[in-house]
Amino acid sequence: MKPERDLVASALRDPAALVSWTLAEWDLLVRQARRAQLLARICWLMHERGLLQQVPEQPRAHLEAARVVSDKQDRAIRWEVNRIRHALTRVGIPVILLKGAAYVMAELPSAHGRLFADVDILVPKEKLPEVEAALMMHGWAATLHDAYDQRYYRTWMHELPPMTHVKRETTIDVHHAILPETARLHPDPVKLRAAAQPVPGAQDLQVLAPVDMILHSATHLFSDGELEHGLRDLSDLDGLLRHFSAEADFWQHLASRAQELDLARPLYYALRYTQRILTTPVPDSAVAMAGAGRPSRLLEWLMDALFLRALRPDHASCADFFTPAARGLLYVRSHWLRMPPLLLVRHLLHKALVSPKDD
Repeated sequence: MKPERDLVASALRDPAALVSWTLAEWDLLVRQARRAQLLARICWLMHERGLLQQVPEQPRAHLEAARVVSDKQDRAIRWEVNRIRHALTRVGIPVILLKGAAYVMAELPSAHGRLFADVDILVPKEKLPEVEAALMMHGWAATLHDAYDQRYYRTWMHELPPMTHVKRETTIDVHHAILPETARLHPDPVKLRAAAQPVPGAQDLQVLAPVDMILHSATHLFSDGELEHGLRDLSDLDGLLRHFSAEADFWQHLASRAQELDLARPLYYALRYTQRILTTPVPDSAVAMAGAGRPSRLLEWLMDALFLRALRPDHASCADFFTPAARGLLYVRSHWLRMPPLLLVRHLLHKALVSPKDD
């Protein structure tokens, strides 16, 4: 492995060091950071430290352009959330935002420089028909029309098929849980909703409680098989941990909540890799409390070999001979964690043999 070639992680760990980098190093950093969707976040970090004007003119232009795009997406997300709230007013439930949209509306540090693909919300499962109907009435439409894909989402997954607005072309993912019901871990969505907190000034708009927000981010990252933007998500976790750890008894509450929600393993991975890759300040006592989720030594060694490769920018300069295999194995692992064996075999066979013919 060549960890020194991951310039993005180096920049996130020590933004002040960037002022002494050569143009060649900046050139590679910009290309890696753009692939990782972290160029705007690096710009924010430099700006917050008053260092942006010390960056050479050529890379500074790329940083500032990325920040302009990020600021535009921030405004677009706020408007999209406003439209979702309007669409769901008559359903009579609070809109619980997840991931990036939650960071923006709660004005958390992890929103700085964050790029978005969609808005994710969490609603009660019994309300899914009403929520879907209300969204359709306000211009959102299903993006998947294949009968198998519709059944796959509605029967086995933890969300509706993605919906895209016919005019704005924005996408919303409507979740009723944070993991599929067929998954090996079973965090109770009722407990997540019960602990959700209102966004200041908007009682019908909520985000997950701080520890639940961290656990959801960790679960999403370490259960997902598509890690092209894994370093961005790890950076989100780093920002959340640094921000919320100022609260009293935070680490003890985080560890106990992870066990309560059956998410001790994702929490262990979150603390392990934020520390190792981004030097997130995690007390030894917190690592010990998260030890309930620690895998066997052999499995931990294997996960290190996979995640320490896959959580780099998806750029050729960050890869070694084993990186494609690591990403492929983590993709298979994500499906293994979500489905029992027979269902997994059936799903993979359908995707390999039937779906190509339909296309």
